[in-house]
Amino acid sequence: MGQVSFENVGKAYPNGFEAVKDLNLEITEGEFLVMVGPSGCGKSTTLRMIAGLEEITSGKISIDDRIINDLPPKDRDIAMVFQNYALYPHMNVGDNIGFALKLQKRPKSEIKERVATAARILELTELLDRKPAQLSGGQRQRVAMGRAIVRRPQVFLLDEPLSNLDAKLRVQMRAEITDLQREVGVTTFYVTHDQVEAMTMADRVAVINRGVLQQVAAPQTLFDEPENLFVAAFIGSPSMNLMEGQLSNVGTSDEVVLQLGSHALAVPPSLLAARPALAGYLNRPIVVGLRPKDFEDASITPEHPTDQRLPVEVTNVEALGYEKIVYFDLDAKPVISEDALDIEDESVAAEVLNRTTSQVSGRFDPATRVRSGETTEVCVDMANAHFFDLDSGAAIRS
Repeated sequence: MGQVSFENVGKAYPNGFEAVKDLNLEITEGEFLVMVGPSGCGKSTTLRMIAGLEEITSGKISIDDRIINDLPPKDRDIAMVFQNYALYPHMNVGDNIGFALKLQKRPKSEIKERVATAARILELTELLDRKPAQLSGGQRQRVAMGRAIVRRPQVFLLDEPLSNLDAKLRVQMRAEITDLQREVGVTTFYVTHDQVEAMTMADRVAVINRGVLQQVAAPQTLFDEPENLFVAAFIGSPSMNLMEGQLSNVGTSDEVVLQLGSHALAVPPSLLAARPALAGYLNRPIVVGLRPKDFEDASITPEHPTDQRLPVEVTNVEALGYEKIVYFDLDAKPVISEDALDIEDESVAAEVLNRTTSQVSGRFDPATRVRSGETTEVCVDMANAHFFDLDSGAAIRS
């Protein structure tokens, strides 16, 4: 077992700051759920409330059918892996892994067996006699995981466990932790600010911002069907290009074009059929979202419809080997999230809000020969365009 439920959970501090607001979330038995969001969004507070390290202000948290609001941490049957590993430097690996069992006064034979099993799973058997100072960062992280596994809890809690590792080791540990969770099958709640970790590790991802849960879905669903502007901008790297535009009919026909600044792009009938609510937004300002992957150099995609192309001046090109990130300007007003405007200097914020030109990023085939400063033609895959209400920021679908 190990189903975790939040029902209308809130956390407010004495100074009035609300870290978490009316959270309703269910983590199913055996699920690997990752909560992701920017710094200060409430994700670590949420994890600490499960652990009993933060008292909740309202609502209730349950593990299976047991409400744990008032239970001390030791009675919640959870195991937590910290960002800094929290290993005892004077103990060897084996003693670190088995220390919680020793506190529980388990028989020595049982402790030895459980430590050996955890060490085998984590490939630490040859390191059991070493002290933490003799281990690499990745090995220390595995020891911290072993200490959690050996307790056989109902729930694993991991608070940014990879943030202290270098980039290459983070990639390796992502795969190791994911494989480990699948093997052990324990319900896991993982907190990170790194969307790549969230997208590559999770069964489902919960996106949170300013204490409010924005969307919970499978990673691909988050990318393909963001519920609002925040999720659209936060998920994906480079992030989605968000601009003001307007949909309108071509003369008296049923054909619809998207006006982006001085440019018009044909909207495929299949897209309009899939999102009938767009009919109510004709001739009104609207937010258009275009992923970088939906732009391409027209010279290498000659079959692309001519009414879905833009003449642009390239401002920068980043060659990454497997692709090129190409930047260009469009004379369409950019849509900036509140978080991006959370700037102390009001004059800077005002300048951002008054911009009338958007810098757009596209992920081009590495074979493209476009160069910075050149004018070129760019294809836009309008079938994948996203649309959002300008006032509410909600996605427009059905």
